[in-house]
Amino acid sequence: MTVRALTGEKLEKELARLEAMKEYEYTYEACSCICGIDEAGRGPLAGPVVAAAVVLPRDCRILYLNDSKKLSEKKRDMLFDEIKEKAAAYGIGMASPERIDQINILQATYEAMRQAVGRLEVIPDILLNDAVTIPGLDMMQIPIVKGDAKSVSIAAASILAKVTRDRMMEEYDKLYPEYGFAKHKGYGTAAHIQALRSYGPCPIHRRTFLKNFHLEADGEKTGPEQT
Repeated sequence: MTVRALTGEKLEKELARLEAMKEYEYTYEACSCICGIDEAGRGPLAGPVVAAAVVLPRDCRILYLNDSKKLSEKKRDMLFDEIKEKAAAYGIGMASPERIDQINILQATYEAMRQAVGRLEVIPDILLNDAVTIPGLDMMQIPIVKGDAKSVSIAAASILAKVTRDRMMEEYDKLYPEYGFAKHKGYGTAAHIQALRSYGPCPIHRRTFLKNFHLEADGEKTGPEQT
């Protein structure tokens, strides 16, 4: 993914879009180290929640950088490598399905975010977060609703988090092929629900997320009836 991939009017339009996504980075440019934070996997029925923290250099330019949900898988994969190459620092954190069941998804997400920040090779002055304020961190935090579409730093974090998690789910698919994790990444699609009803939950399912489903395997109920 290089600048030569676009030319002329298309390149100018893309650069203008990226410039608009630097609004928060410019607002807090007095801070020497700005870090974007985002997560992937709060909603699925299976797998971990993954968080990423990314510090981009001030002069960093990565074409097509955007909310990971707005990008194709191919583009996300290309951007994943470019972000890691160009970032001043990045960190990845995660919480397992078991941890999610122990402390709930919100607290597990915060835990994964703290891990991501803790794995940076630098200490940020400020965190730009996608919609949340993370407990237990001392630096200034700016929660931005839909931040992954409004900040290049958060967008970069969203891509690292999503690609990391998607690749983990593809590996889990090899262990538990009957569930189709490579396709739906653990989300509650009709095919996934049907597989749960046929086989019951596997070790990476979030038991607390299944409590509202009536799931059966071999004639035995594996989850409480929905009320």
